[in-house]
Amino acid sequence: MAFEIHVDKAPLRVADTGTVCIGQTRVTLQTVIAAFHRGESPEQIILNFDVLSLADVYAVITYYLNHREEVDAYIQQQEVESEQIRQEMESEYPEMFVLQRKFAKLKQQQK
Repeated sequence: MAFEIHVDKAPLRVADTGTVCIGQTRVTLQTVIAAFHRGESPEQIILNFDVLSLADVYAVITYYLNHREEVDAYIQQQEVESEQIRQEMESEYPEMFVLQRKFAKLKQQQK
């Protein structure tokens, strides 16, 4: 019997919001790649995100390693857009961010 090699598609999808998610979960590509960059193993990642399968995490990391420039550019663009939205929200609803600034100031004082 001959061994048949299958090519599996990366378990990535673009959600309605335009964010790339893993499989049918709401866990984002950025989240998994950030954990990978922090040195977390795929086994550690699935402990933190139990909706993910080990195979999917390995597949996502493999995809990232094979398409690093594209994924890094996507993540950077997502970060820029997130910051723009945060700034817009803060300028429109400054009272919502008062507590956040207080906590950040306390955290800095504790260092």
